[in-house]
Amino acid sequence: MLVYVGTYTGPKSRGIYLFRLEPDDRPASQNINLTPLGLAAETPSPSFFDIDLAQRRLFAVNELQQVEGKAGGTVTAFSIDRNTGMLNVINHQPSMGAGPCHIVADRDYRHVVVSNYGSGSVAVLPVGADGSLAAATDVVQHTGSSVNAERQKGPHAHCAAFDRANRFVFVCDLGLDRILAYRFDAARGTLTAHTPAYASLKPGAGPRHMAFRPDGRFAYAVNELNSTITVFSYDPGAGVLKEIQTVSTLPEHFDTPNFPAEIDLHPSGKWLYASNRGHNSVVLFASDARTGRLTWIEEQGTGGSRPRHFGIDRAGQYLAVGNQDSDTVLVCRVDAGNGRLKPSGTLASVPAPACVKFLPPVP
Repeated sequence: MLVYVGTYTGPKSRGIYLFRLEPDDRPASQNINLTPLGLAAETPSPSFFDIDLAQRRLFAVNELQQVEGKAGGTVTAFSIDRNTGMLNVINHQPSMGAGPCHIVADRDYRHVVVSNYGSGSVAVLPVGADGSLAAATDVVQHTGSSVNAERQKGPHAHCAAFDRANRFVFVCDLGLDRILAYRFDAARGTLTAHTPAYASLKPGAGPRHMAFRPDGRFAYAVNELNSTITVFSYDPGAGVLKEIQTVSTLPEHFDTPNFPAEIDLHPSGKWLYASNRGHNSVVLFASDARTGRLTWIEEQGTGGSRPRHFGIDRAGQYLAVGNQDSDTVLVCRVDAGNGRLKPSGTLASVPAPACVKFLPPVP
């Protein structure tokens, strides 16, 4: 299995790095090695990407504030070499906003939605049959602010998520304390404000990322500014989120600054994970099959500083987390019975890791 790691480029990093995951299958051994295969692609600050597993394509944001003197970042489409895993550039497009920090494809990989944190905007870009990105077919600019004078002076779109039916797109805006709802037109590649137009979070929460449970009945948002997770029930017919629970991402004894980053569910839908920058952990919750409510299970240290993003492989056997400030990636086995993480004994060296995702072997 291959692992891609996106980074913030600078003196130490040049783009997206490639590793091969090699578990030690000896009895009782938990060791997992990430063997470095080199620089998969040289590209500026690919801080987040999405992968089309079927077509072997990767779509990455380039988290820039300016390009050639003009405000805004870019998005790059790559093809994945089926033999080596190396990335080949297909083309680039403007992200239609500053500081693009998240990208997600629709169900059929015919469009990608880019969240521009710096400018607080969201753009839709079509994907061609050859994997190339076309110019944006829609751009939505958020407006407003919230209570945190330092972080919420204006909008900051941080993540977009499609519902299971591919009918609605929900955008976490950290600056507004809202998850904005849009109807998605897959034929035209457009977003139209839904009614209700948003779900509100507690003032100062700062919604960052969200994930739908695989069954599509519940959604979970991690809030960066107050270290919480908000649980929503979801009505797929009406496209409406309804808050049902909020829980802390931290154990009771921890009271120093902390900023959660990533949230995702195990493919089984039984367990939810979230990363804590400050507490330097990945925390585990059980998701109730009937109610969607969360129950704390455990915390697991990441062996490094500021764990930003983590990825879970499609089979739910491994979780890999990038420690941005300590330049390392830790891989854990996932216990199939209870979802608990079993860290490997090895930290892979990666400069400023920001996004970690798995690519399963070619069938």
